[in-house]
Amino acid sequence: MIVLGIETSCDETGVALCSDLKVLSSYTKTQTIHQKYGGVVPEIASREHEKYLPGITRKVIKDANISIEDIDYIAVTNGPGLMGSLLSGISFAKGMSQGLNIPLIPVNHLEAHLNSVFIEHQNLKPPFINLLVSGGHTQLWIVKDLFDYELIGETLDDACGEAFDKGAKKLNLNYPGGPEIEKMASTGEKNKIAFPRPLKDDKTFNYSFSGLKTALINCVDKGLYNDNDIAASYQEAIVDSLIIKFDKALKKNKIETGIICGGVAANKRLREKLKKIGSNIIYPSMKYCTDNADMIAYLAELKVQNRRIDFDKNFTAYSRGMVV
Repeated sequence: MIVLGIETSCDETGVALCSDLKVLSSYTKTQTIHQKYGGVVPEIASREHEKYLPGITRKVIKDANISIEDIDYIAVTNGPGLMGSLLSGISFAKGMSQGLNIPLIPVNHLEAHLNSVFIEHQNLKPPFINLLVSGGHTQLWIVKDLFDYELIGETLDDACGEAFDKGAKKLNLNYPGGPEIEKMASTGEKNKIAFPRPLKDDKTFNYSFSGLKTALINCVDKGLYNDNDIAASYQEAIVDSLIIKFDKALKKNKIETGIICGGVAANKRLREKLKKIGSNIIYPSMKYCTDNADMIAYLAELKVQNRRIDFDKNFTAYSRGMVV
């Protein structure tokens, strides 16, 4: 069985091929055009997907040394994400599916992230706590078993990645903000400014980053500290906020294994501090932390193998949510 996966939920254009739950080839094109705007412009993102998808698909098929006729299934992200971007990928996937007369599988972007760790750790056994942190989502999940998830906490306002992006913009840094703040923070004092850890003592597993973002804006406007110290202290507050709830979820649910996925999982300070709460914390490789088509193709094949697919070509895109 060979599955072609397509990922276009935001500003990464990804295509991958998976067979026997192993990635044969993949390629992800990051749309750098958005940097000059300080964030993703939805209309531009959808046009960029349309421009890149045909060439990337040909490249991935060639790299895998297969023929297009060898593909058995096509899988595509249909949500959540930017509607225009999602529809670009879905339209392309539906065209391929119809042209090749093969089944088309819609894949939830968040569920793919939750399962991305299995690409490299196929012997990993649930249950575990999964912290999903990206530009658009900050969520805590209990993964009870294969395809059995429970959402136990999420952000009440801004996502963690969004807080990084908006903080970076205030500091006149490039997009995406997470890597830029991390770079600036490397030469700053992380305890210089007492930024809040929102909902630290709240009994739920929910997050909030809007107040922290406002605190940074006020701090910059006052001009009392240098930008490196602000960046370091801001990053420390975000990282602490993530870890406090993650650690609480592990302990309260008496689960030993924790998984970190999504783009923010690449943050080195987050990984460094997580070492202190336990050794059984697992991350996907960096290429699987950010948006990618590997996880789309992998999850689709996994569902086909376990007969968890409803082949309905009339599906469309949705911007929010996950059915569990």
